[in-house]
Amino acid sequence: MILKQVQNDINTNIKNMLNASELKVGKRFLMDGEPYEVVSYSQKVVGRWWSIINIKAKNLLTGSNIPKTFSDKDNFEPADISTNSYDYLYNDGENYYFMNRETYDQVSLPKNTLGWAEYFLNDGDKVMLQEFNWEPINVNLEPICILEVVETPPWEKGDTATGGKKPATMSTWLIVQVPLFINVWDKLKIDTRTREYQSRA
Repeated sequence: MILKQVQNDINTNIKNMLNASELKVGKRFLMDGEPYEVVSYSQKVVGRWWSIINIKAKNLLTGSNIPKTFSDKDNFEPADISTNSYDYLYNDGENYYFMNRETYDQVSLPKNTLGWAEYFLNDGDKVMLQEFNWEPINVNLEPICILEVVETPPWEKGDTATGGKKPATMSTWLIVQVPLFINVWDKLKIDTRTREYQSRA
């Protein structure tokens, strides 16, 4: 009976494994015991029976991106990443501090793990943090974030030198190109994936 259970567990683990050819953009997997997320993917057929997989993967613990090459015979365990609700409190330039909305526990994330996420955090924002082994590791951004313009040059009639766009500094110090009619204090919808202006909020 015990042997049968062990065999069933092994079969379940094999079934849940990710083949290297499944490591498409956005997939999360474990490598050397650490969670990674695929940020680029390409596949090259080498022979009749196999191919080479080239990916760039982000280490979700350190924030670093690394290139890796695999065979389509390689398999990986999926990374079990959960999310929980937090309030963003503040940052000291090196670390960003959050409070769990259920337990009121405070946690911090180093700036280098956040990547561009740091430019979409306003004090007091309600955010979802990614967790690995019950420890927060990164911010789970919504596709659209609303930010306020704190600085942008005034629009002068007939000014089309930049193709109808001008730079605007947002409340988080993110700089985006916006239409000429945008003014200071306007609230804008910004795409967190491309960091581009979408519309007024």
